[in-house]
Amino acid sequence: MGRTRRTARRSIAPLLAVILGLAAGAAAALEPVFSTSSGGAIRGYDPVAYFTEGRPVEGKSAHRFEWMGATWSFASAENRAAFEADPEKYAPRYGGYCAWAVSRGYTASIVPEAWRIVEGALYLNYSLAVRERWAKDLPGNIARAEVNWPRLLGE
Repeated sequence: MGRTRRTARRSIAPLLAVILGLAAGAAAALEPVFSTSSGGAIRGYDPVAYFTEGRPVEGKSAHRFEWMGATWSFASAENRAAFEADPEKYAPRYGGYCAWAVSRGYTASIVPEAWRIVEGALYLNYSLAVRERWAKDLPGNIARAEVNWPRLLGE
């Protein structure tokens, strides 16, 4: 009976290694843009409106644009055109994932109301409370997130 268990363990070990390897690869495959199936990128909010209106504004299905593998929605044709002309200017940092989470080495979803523009870049957060925590050390948190983001993407 002892030999049977040892033989079974030896034959299962390679299979287990393959399964764990596949799981690790799947875990490392992070989408570059935070997107939901119902709302698209950044929950369907218009990234340009944060800059032009100073507040989150829901996008409309009539003004959508595909970029970085996600569907972005805009409140107007003008906002869509501005984004199309310079998406890097308007797209939130870290693909729209929570900036605090990225600064800590992981990703989290966001709420559109938890945002801040710092030196011309849009940052989103998981909640208003997390945004306040993140804002206590903007330079440090941004520096940490800049180091963590490529690693989270698997680069």
